[in-house]
Amino acid sequence: MARRCELTGKGVQTGNLVSHSNRKTKRRFLPNLFNVTLQSDALDRSVRLRVSANALRSVEHRGGLDAFLAKAHEDELSQGARELKREIAKKTAAPAA
Repeated sequence: MARRCELTGKGVQTGNLVSHSNRKTKRRFLPNLFNVTLQSDALDRSVRLRVSANALRSVEHRGGLDAFLAKAHEDELSQGARELKREIAKKTAAPAA
């Protein structure tokens, strides 16, 4: 399983661990990922995703999973999140037409 947030695309970054004597060795900065279950109001079901703590805060700030996915860019989302976004858009467009 890749260490990548499914909603924001945040992944592993690399950098240097710098010691007191200023020696530099490579290290990895891992994203703060959680397995969460989010509720979709449009689909009336829950969805399991692996998201970062930052993305979880953004979902809450924007008013839920549906609102977050409506504003999110397609290139940042994982394949599963893209399909979920399309399902939600289709579901919300159907009653209005």
